[in-house]
Amino acid sequence: MLEDSPLSVGDSPEGRSLLIAGPPMTGKYDLMFRLLGDAVERGIVISTGDAADEVRASFAEVGGLDPAEIAVVDCVSKQRGVGTPDKPRVRYVSSPKNLTEIGMKFTDFFEEFREYDPPVGVGIHSLSELLMYLDPQDVYQFVRVLTKQAESEGWFTVAVIGSTMHDEQTLHTMYEPFDTVVNTRENDGARELRVRDRSQAATAWTTF
Repeated sequence: MLEDSPLSVGDSPEGRSLLIAGPPMTGKYDLMFRLLGDAVERGIVISTGDAADEVRASFAEVGGLDPAEIAVVDCVSKQRGVGTPDKPRVRYVSSPKNLTEIGMKFTDFFEEFREYDPPVGVGIHSLSELLMYLDPQDVYQFVRVLTKQAESEGWFTVAVIGSTMHDEQTLHTMYEPFDTVVNTRENDGARELRVRDRSQAATAWTTF
């Protein structure tokens, strides 16, 4: 899907972590699923914006993965008043502000999925929702632990943040745990991205 982009991750995504940052309506959510779908055969998604069924449908449509291979930590259904027990591939959290509960539910899936040989992907959509409720340092520590945990198994992690929702200091705090930052924008009706690795200058803007 992204073969002609500087963001192609097909060669060696194992253990890498990537943050997609951009304004609203610039394709961040779809790009997360496209990248994970290109790189892995199954995934765990921490969702602070969409219910589990919506996440699985998006992953199947955009990322091309079997919904049965997607586990979701659903942080929204209970907050919306939908009372439902956990399912084999869905864990429900009371709200996005409960990082301890999110971490526990993620660890449940981590222990299950580490038994599989094919590469696993982790998606977080989105950090902005967590930052609505929590101090940036608390979110930073949570993300740092999670990305290191995924890296220990050679898993590929992709998170999303709204770049216009936070000040520069908060954004740079959120950038720090990730190997790569991808910026998105809309330019004359086209969605574009650029890639910034720690050791390299940013690439040119490229349509995706």
